[in-house]
Amino acid sequence: MKRTILRLPAVKFESGLSRSTIYLRVSQGLWTKPVSLGARAVGWPSDEVEELNTARIAGCTDDEIRVLVAKLEAARKGGK
Repeated sequence: MKRTILRLPAVKFESGLSRSTIYLRVSQGLWTKPVSLGARAVGWPSDEVEELNTARIAGCTDDEIRVLVAKLEAARKGGK
């Protein structure tokens, strides 16, 4: 899969979540933090959005989602 950066409208569309719910989940550790694209722009890697959606569809618990979020954010730092 081609890795792209999705801006908020695309993330809302892909996840079915509202802006406030996405940022609430970020604060709860249930969604990855956005990537800075500039002084006033952020986005999310498309593969992370897909993995989080897949985990929700599979019925993962919040604790399992938190583990996934930690893994995804750690992989960012590793350059994977």
